[in-house]
Parts: sequence; C-alpha cells; structure tokens
Amino acid sequence: MSRVPSAQPSRGRTIWWGLTRRCPRCGSGHLFERYFTLVPDCPRCGLHFEREPGYFAGALAINIMVIGAVFAVVFVVLIALTVPNIPVVPLLAVLLPIMLFGPILYYPFSKTVWMAVDRAYLQRLDRNERFDERSR
Repeated sequence: MSRVPSAQPSRGRTIWWGLTRRCPRCGSGHLFERYFTLVPDCPRCGLHFEREPGYFAGALAINIMVIGAVFAVVFVVLIALTVPNIPVVPLLAVLLPIMLFGPILYYPFSKTVWMAVDRAYLQRLDRNERFDERSR
C-alpha cells in the first residue's frame, strides 16, 4: 500500500530530505540497495527516480560543486594557518584524499540532493496536477 502525503512538502523540507538520503516526495528512507545502488522507485510512494536518460547528470554537477567547495575551504584555511612557511607535503596529505575519496563518499548524497533540488525548484506542481499521483 502506497502512502503519499496529501500536500506537497515545503522546499526546505524537500531539500532536507535530499541531504539525508530520503525520497524527495514522501521523505521515506531505504532508497539504496547498497551504498552506490539506488532503487528504481521509492518503496513508499512509488516515485520513479530516473525520470529520463541522463537525469543524474545534475547529481554529477552537485557532487563536483560540493567537493570543490570543501576542497577550496580546507585549502584556504590551511594556507591561512601556515603562512608564510607553507608545508606543501602535509597540505597535499590533507587535500589529496579530499579530492580522491570525497566524490566517492558523497555520491549517494549527490543523487538524493539532485532529486530534491529537481523536485523543489524545477518541477513544482501546477494547479492541474495532483500531488498524490504516482509518477510514471
């Protein structure tokens, strides 16, 4: 039995659900079979996640932006803390793992964040669309 809320959640709540790896429509968890494997549909409301081929290109962009921002902040903080004698090897020891493992660790979050951004800002419901319809 699918249970879908009767009203569309706020944009903030939708984004929060994305940040916590939940369905952007109903807030249900358990969207991943394994760490990298997203189920095709929400187990609670039936929302189909990959709306079209190439849909998750937005998730790739989000992953790049988030990891790039983390890298930039850490880089600036480390440089500011070590000026004028900047230790290159220790800096690389911190920054290289961020760039190598950050995108891998953030991968599932980038998918759910992208679905939440898409649902909250790019495909808002119009007056003629019913929120409780299964999206297929």
